[in-house]
Amino acid sequence: MNNKVIFLDIDGTLTMPGSNEPPASALRAIAQARENGHRVFLCSGRNPGMLSPLLKFGFDGYVSSSGGYVVCGEDVIYDCPMTPEQQKTALESLQKNGVFRTVECRDASYTDESFKQFLKDYAGSTGNSELLRWREQLEQSLHIEPMEKYAGDPIYKVVMMFNDMAQLEEPKRLLEKDFAFVIQEQGEAGIINGELVNRSFDKGQGIRRVCEHLGMSIADSVGFGDSNNDREMLETVGLAICMENGSSEMKAIAHEIAPRVDEDGLYHMFVKHGWAL
Repeated sequence: MNNKVIFLDIDGTLTMPGSNEPPASALRAIAQARENGHRVFLCSGRNPGMLSPLLKFGFDGYVSSSGGYVVCGEDVIYDCPMTPEQQKTALESLQKNGVFRTVECRDASYTDESFKQFLKDYAGSTGNSELLRWREQLEQSLHIEPMEKYAGDPIYKVVMMFNDMAQLEEPKRLLEKDFAFVIQEQGEAGIINGELVNRSFDKGQGIRRVCEHLGMSIADSVGFGDSNNDREMLETVGLAICMENGSSEMKAIAHEIAPRVDEDGLYHMFVKHGWAL
């Protein structure tokens, strides 16, 4: 069996969403796979700052910021933030249209405080505060700061949350040539999640850059993901695996379905394919 280069999404794949603690079974499988000569990379929409707590568990590198910042071993092999002009247009047009923004720089992320106030108002009117508690927990675990602390550092990606697709009409008109608007499934309370991602990169292109740097064939690459922002990854790798807790769209394009992240899904698939014992 050829050695593989394995790419793991984080939220919903390696960990429960927003968590920095993978199951012990997954860590055991990853360590065994690396001992057996396989390479294991994180491949995430998170920026380096948000994924850094996971690096202590041992990986060969990472594709971060949805492919905008790629590290192989000790080498940064790709680095592509927004231009100042793109950054200004994105932030201003989204804010003007009432889209709540979380901007991801290399080492830190910042979110609109008005979004939390919106959730508080919504929770008060409906009696359902689960979404608010989830958001506050996410910001704490991923060290997301309030937007007032943002000092203009280069931005790699913008996470968007809003109520109505009509709010994206003007931002799309201004930005769609250079940026993809990646929309996730509509969540609780009618909130729509999305990401603004530079067309110069994506997770799939990041994987190709890693394989080229390592001198390995794409045919020997494996990708694990769960959500719509994993599409390019799953369409690029030689073996695409979607988690059972993943979206229906990603299950449709995957070659195989793994058990849920909270049912030791990674461990079972690593053992099944012989990458780990």
